[in-house]
Amino acid sequence: MLSIIIPTYNEEEYLPYLLRSIEAQTFKDYEVIVADNGSTDRTADIAALFGAKVTAGGNPSEGRNLGAEAAAGENLLFLDADVILPDPWFLQMTVAEFEKRKLGVATCRVQPLSDKKIDRLMHEAFNYFMWVTCATHPHAPGFCIFARRDVHLAIGGFDVSIKLAEDHDYVSRAAKQAKFRILKTYKIPVSVRRLERDGRLNIAMKYLLCELHMRTKGNVRSDLFNYTWGYSKKVGGKKKVRKRD
Repeated sequence: MLSIIIPTYNEEEYLPYLLRSIEAQTFKDYEVIVADNGSTDRTADIAALFGAKVTAGGNPSEGRNLGAEAAAGENLLFLDADVILPDPWFLQMTVAEFEKRKLGVATCRVQPLSDKKIDRLMHEAFNYFMWVTCATHPHAPGFCIFARRDVHLAIGGFDVSIKLAEDHDYVSRAAKQAKFRILKTYKIPVSVRRLERDGRLNIAMKYLLCELHMRTKGNVRSDLFNYTWGYSKKVGGKKKVRKRD
């Protein structure tokens, strides 16, 4: 069985698209676990309506770990609420490739849910970066990570003390336990809402500085880069942004 784990906070707008794309899959041996961080909108209700198991969540790392604790599958797939599975064969083909190549952890190449050339260029640049660093410094976006359950348990899950790039730390540690590769079968489409909200140059600079920090000083365990997760929502005329911690 495949356990699909989705950490959420106020995702009523995006979550239905992901859950519908999961329902449409030809692969049916899965469960969906939504680890919700006390959403104030209809996120938990929508998840339950689609038949997902709803558990307590936290920041992304906490949500993924809590979701994994509730999982019954031997394989885990961590997704974010703002991705969409590209077609009904996605799970069938990616799970088959994951198992055929005897991988312990893996990710997919990414593509933006955007027609803007700059977004396509930025995502292809990340794909190239993942590919060239795959063997020495594994990277993977937290919105799409496959992992065997035994590997996840062996490394103690995601490190909840890391403020930024906890996904890269996760696959780096996992790659020391089992083989890590980038799946060839499909790209995973993801929203560009963060780029729209925070600015493309701003996000690119934060990622670059974070990479330099990890290479020279280790993981980012402070709010050095003032990085947020989730999406801003207007509450009482003001924007509310969920902090990563």
